[in-house]
Amino acid sequence: MPSTPLRRALARSAERLPWSAAVWRDTRFIAAGLPLAAPVWLSLLVPKVFLVTIALVLVCLRLLTAAQRRRLRALRGVEVPVLLRSADTPAGLLTMLRTGVNWRQVGYHLLAGPVLAAGSAVVLYAWGAGLVMATVYGWSWLMPSSNPVREDLLSLDVPVTVGGAVLLLAAPWAAGLMARLEESAARRLLGPGRTEALERRVEEIAESRAGLVDAVDAERRRIERDLHDGAQQRLTSLAMNLGLARRTLKDVSPEAMQVIKDAHEEAQAAIDELRDLVRGLHPAVLEDRGLDAALSGIAARSPLPVRLEVALAEPIAPTVEAVAYFTVSEALTNVAKHARASRVELAVRTVGGRLQLVVSDDGVGGADASRGTGLTGLRKRAASVDGTLSVLSPLGGPTTITVELPCVL
Repeated sequence: MPSTPLRRALARSAERLPWSAAVWRDTRFIAAGLPLAAPVWLSLLVPKVFLVTIALVLVCLRLLTAAQRRRLRALRGVEVPVLLRSADTPAGLLTMLRTGVNWRQVGYHLLAGPVLAAGSAVVLYAWGAGLVMATVYGWSWLMPSSNPVREDLLSLDVPVTVGGAVLLLAAPWAAGLMARLEESAARRLLGPGRTEALERRVEEIAESRAGLVDAVDAERRRIERDLHDGAQQRLTSLAMNLGLARRTLKDVSPEAMQVIKDAHEEAQAAIDELRDLVRGLHPAVLEDRGLDAALSGIAARSPLPVRLEVALAEPIAPTVEAVAYFTVSEALTNVAKHARASRVELAVRTVGGRLQLVVSDDGVGGADASRGTGLTGLRKRAASVDGTLSVLSPLGGPTTITVELPCVL
């Protein structure tokens, strides 16, 4: 049995036989590229119209690239992504001309494509010439006997036939080489480069992150509704029944009454804990009455006096409202724990499509987000929706935290 390298060589040679399917796929692929490059070659024959051809390539760049992509997809099974800016307006045309991927496409259609098409034409000529030469002995006999060319062909039938056979054996390898060259050039010049691919990946990651944030917020809302409508209602009903038993049952032993009393108090404590948990997941007031009312509730529950100013002139996405709510809640908690402040000012407004939260206190200052304090969590929460957080906190105070969030994701 032949060795593995030899088997591979034999298999590769079998794939390059003139009648193999792979060879004809390559040949069809390179032949399909000739019509797309023909206008450029014709313009080279008439130099006066070459500038017109360049202008037409710029105008029809999207169509030419789409045609090449369809050829690659249909005949090679290759999908070439395209990041092509629109040129429907003068500003769009200027943007297109400044984009590297578009200039690479222009280079492909004006230079690389025509050069590769010329090589493909040579390969197709080799196919035709090889077929004609390899069968010269057969069709030369069909010529009239009085034709002098017939005698010349018959006298050279052996070398011409051998030459034709050599061309037919070489053409499949040449067709495969040209197909690979065209595919490689198309991938490099018609598709996005490293910079464009990274930009596209960043956009996909940003979209994925936005979708994930929305999904998490929707799940929190669902859990909040389930707890509020299910477990919380059951605990409330249980507490009411225990309270009723505690007030109405008079003929039970003191020990049994103590058990009922303890159970009632535990149920009340469980309700309070569950209410805090539900509020921490997603406050119902935020969904029912909006961000203004929700922030008023936070300010009212704060252990420090809070002066609240809200001016919302633009609609805000529900996910952004939730981030703003929890950001303010955590910021006020941090002030109460660490700032040693006597009062807090909270200003909430929309400016230029962004929601701005400003939390100021008259505490001791010295807050630093780089030291692992609660400000790090605030910054991460804001960044989850492409927001920013800045802190101005000199020693001795005051401290000002400014958070900016996009109104719409």
